[in-house]
Amino acid sequence: MDRLTPRQRQVLAWLGLPRWVPRQAPTGAEPEPAAPAPAEVAPLPVADAAPAGGASLAEVVAAAEEVPALDWPGLHAAIAACERCGLCRDRQRAVPGEGNRQAELLVVGEAPGAADEQAGRPFAGPSGRLLERMLAAIELSREQVWLTNAVKCRPPEQRRPAAEEVAACRPWLQRELALVAPRAVLVLGGVAAQSLLARDEPVSELRGRQRLPGDGAPPVVVSWHPAYLLRRPADKRGAWADLKQVMELLRDERRP
Repeated sequence: MDRLTPRQRQVLAWLGLPRWVPRQAPTGAEPEPAAPAPAEVAPLPVADAAPAGGASLAEVVAAAEEVPALDWPGLHAAIAACERCGLCRDRQRAVPGEGNRQAELLVVGEAPGAADEQAGRPFAGPSGRLLERMLAAIELSREQVWLTNAVKCRPPEQRRPAAEEVAACRPWLQRELALVAPRAVLVLGGVAAQSLLARDEPVSELRGRQRLPGDGAPPVVVSWHPAYLLRRPADKRGAWADLKQVMELLRDERRP
């Protein structure tokens, strides 16, 4: 007899398991081999470093000073016209965030992929479909959260964003965070973690609860990017543990 709850079925589907396996005491079975940690990323430069191939240092600093005054239409227009780094030369379009502007949860990825650039929205490809299943496992939909990336333009040939590109886009992400004012943030991937947390450790070391710099900043959970989980499905179990921390944070933050 199938006694699974709808939520358990969602979790099973996301983990790719055929049936629910109750938690049992250790039996001496061999543990699953640990997946290799994602590659280290070089530390980010200071926020006012001049992006290569884009605007001058003076232009970057001047533009960054204007960002805190932007409303949603102004922010999206500024992102669409951004020329702070060399990614503007080859892009089809910039990809701003989307979703619920009063979301309790803000989700940050790394950079748009080809499908995202074509659709003009973040998480539009296979990793986005996996993310939707991840959110469903904690009883959230895509429309209930705010989805964005640390970098708003697609790096060529699906390469990892360079440090100066992440630094150039950081003011946009910080403004999104200020406008949404979420109760919690889910950070997916090393580039996103470095952009928000200014930390250069790999995701395997940053996973779990973190805190953004500054008083009153929302709590953060760092986890693997869905694109990484598509390549390393064995780490879905660890990602599920991270998602449960997100649930706990949202529940705790709602308490008076």
